[in-house]
Amino acid sequence: MSRLLHHHAEGSPTAPPLLLGPSLGTSLALWDQVAPELSTDRRVVRWDLPGHGGSDAGLIPAGATVGDLATLVLALADELGIGRFAYAGVSLGGAVGLHLAVHHPERISSLAVLCSSAHFGEPGPWRERAVLVRKEGTAPVAESAPTRWFTPGFSVPRLVRDNLDASPEAYAACCDALAAFDLRDRLRDIAVPTLLIAGRDDPATPPAHLREIADAVPGAELVELSGASHLAVAERPEAVLGLLRAHFGQGARRGMEVRREVLGDAHVDRAQARQTPFTARFQDFISRYAWGEIWTDPTLTRRERSMITMTALVAHGHDDELAMHVRAARRNGLTPDEIGAVLQQCAVYVGVPAANRAFGVAQRVLAEEAPDSAG
Repeated sequence: MSRLLHHHAEGSPTAPPLLLGPSLGTSLALWDQVAPELSTDRRVVRWDLPGHGGSDAGLIPAGATVGDLATLVLALADELGIGRFAYAGVSLGGAVGLHLAVHHPERISSLAVLCSSAHFGEPGPWRERAVLVRKEGTAPVAESAPTRWFTPGFSVPRLVRDNLDASPEAYAACCDALAAFDLRDRLRDIAVPTLLIAGRDDPATPPAHLREIADAVPGAELVELSGASHLAVAERPEAVLGLLRAHFGQGARRGMEVRREVLGDAHVDRAQARQTPFTARFQDFISRYAWGEIWTDPTLTRRERSMITMTALVAHGHDDELAMHVRAARRNGLTPDEIGAVLQQCAVYVGVPAANRAFGVAQRVLAEEAPDSAG
């Protein structure tokens, strides 16, 4: 028996990781219309619940908890060499995400919870469903799944078959986990950027369930999708894709804003105009990592970061980059005298020849007269 959840990975192994969790009764096929698009700039890993899709039923015992499922997800991430990751999950998969954000915050960078809840109602109905499935198999719940999952007239036969093919014991154990799940008193502890997506016509987890989470999680955003039921990711994939891209792309978007503020529109526009498919991922890396994480960290001011950056560039003889960051330093409020003082200190700690060359670069930049010379 495999001790790991069955999974499918796509996208570059060096891209920021994003794990996608499924709903009870479905497989990783739930994400078929969204995951490939997300993988253009993410390392996307979809996983199957125990006894669903390709995952072994023996991974989950009777009386299991959502915490047990979260432990399996972390074991998968560890095996893949993934430390911190973004996470999105539907229904039970969303509950796993909430558990991870509360109990393992060091592993989660951002979170999206779709058609889910912090408490799936009284445990009685879930226990009754577990008894039914253990006795009669998954056929009864698969037969009624379309009315719970989709709006009238819509269906995804593949997902209904996944429900029918799920292991009764593992399905029932997942019902046990849903029966015991209640994270309402811990929602305020979630500190990562959180997006909640509700299907307006969802009878299983109505929008009120997502609104309860949004009201408790600091800074969380809630979006209700019309024409969508419980499996909104399958019924409204384009809308879900747009929301997830915007949510998980926050670092790159904010990074580009800061990059323009520091380096100026003219410089960034030139860099973007020179971008090719070969350099596109590097440009994204710069915007997301250097500008979206380092330069947005409030621990140091932009003036301080400019001084540190110029020193590092002088030390390594990166004259072109130094010229760019002398302009950036002026945009960040440094005077020519302060820039000179930085270069003077470099003479002591980096070396006189390096400082001499740097003074020449800075003098040329400061002598420029074009109105956008600081950009």
